Amino acid sequence: MCKILIVDDEGEVAGAIQRRLQREGYQIETAVKLDEALAKIQEAGQPYDVIVTDMVMEEAESGMEVLKRAMIRDIFTEVIVLTAYGNVANAVECMKRGAFDYVEKNIPGVDVYDLLALKVEQALERRRGSVETMRRLDTRQQGPGA
Repeated sequence: MCKILIVDDEGEVAGAIQRRLQREGYQIETAVKLDEALAKIQEAGQPYDVIVTDMVMEEAESGMEVLKRAMIRDIFTEVIVLTAYGNVANAVECMKRGAFDYVEKNIPGVDVYDLLALKVEQALERRRGSVETMRRLDTRQQGPGA
């Protein structure tokens, strides 16, 4: 089962995302503070498959810190950065640092929760492909009969 962490200091938003993704059958955990999210990332038995994080929480760079820690813990964790204050510079910086995607909360005419469900599925597909590629490379490096 896929393991997903939702990080948003607005409890109502985190709850709405959680309910939407649970309908898809995902195992969801939430964090409403940066320190809580960082502890969950560090202490999780298995790394999260996907993390959806708000960009701005207690500090303007909270989402970047979640992204950084997720990448340190497991390079294959896919991170989707969610923001109400979208701008090109932030989006580019997130993508440079390894984010899977950058999604604005307030897109006119778009149900952001449905969009996130689609983005999570795409992120999981990429994660599965990356992990499988690494397994094949590892098997090749070990040689026959390893």
